Amino acid sequence: MGAAALGLVDCHCHLSDPDFDRDLDDVLEEAKKVNVMALVAVAEHSGEFEKIMQLSERYNGFVLPCLGVHPVQELSSGEQRSVTLKDLEVALPIIEHYKDQLLAIGEVGLDFTPRFAGTDEQKEEQRQVLIQQVQLAKRLNLPLNVHSRSAGRPTINLLREQGAEKVLLHAFDGRPSVAMEGVSAGYFFSIPPSIIRSRQKQKLVKQLPLTSICLETDSPALGPEKQVRNEPRNISISAEYIAQVKGIPMEEVIQVTTQNALKLFPKLQHLLRK
Repeated sequence: MGAAALGLVDCHCHLSDPDFDRDLDDVLEEAKKVNVMALVAVAEHSGEFEKIMQLSERYNGFVLPCLGVHPVQELSSGEQRSVTLKDLEVALPIIEHYKDQLLAIGEVGLDFTPRFAGTDEQKEEQRQVLIQQVQLAKRLNLPLNVHSRSAGRPTINLLREQGAEKVLLHAFDGRPSVAMEGVSAGYFFSIPPSIIRSRQKQKLVKQLPLTSICLETDSPALGPEKQVRNEPRNISISAEYIAQVKGIPMEEVIQVTTQNALKLFPKLQHLLRK
């Protein structure tokens, strides 16, 4: 695939979110207009696995599915709670069923925000859920799409201890010095459009080598404006900002971040050739 053919890859978005139910076709058309060539759709709980697989079939080769169990689970009431091993138990057979169609296991990780993981027991259960999913990814030879809110160092340490090799740390909110430990392990970091309003993400991008950076939107969250639905087309905002910070052309940012995505997700190369 020549450099000229490379578009942008949104390495982490939530297309199964109800926010997109009414106009997903239009949202994806808008993404194509800014040269997005692939969208990596992640899951948070087993209840949306089937929907993600259907989207990946409907938009074959453009929407690429990841299944995994997030460290924070949303109840039907809208309340949120820390993940349990029971949540994982329900999810595992479905992940196993679709394993050959998956681009990665995700969204998985740790979330030590006090309101979700206020106790040591909750943190330990999150760790156990993550360890099992890291081992699953290793067995299936799939990369990991990882959440690490308020848990940057514990997440990177656990991934390294468990021997995870192909890892994307999405919307990393830790210190640049902690991120560099991930870089030395060969992990990638994806940057959302909210970078334009986040001092922490701006500092992170200054430190991270371009060879460790991917692009994401985390749509419908982490958009350029707070409380406004984020969309995959906003990925170009991430690319523009990174180009500014690094003092390099946007074309170079697109080319390198897309090559990084292809290294991270080996199946992507094959799917894009379809």
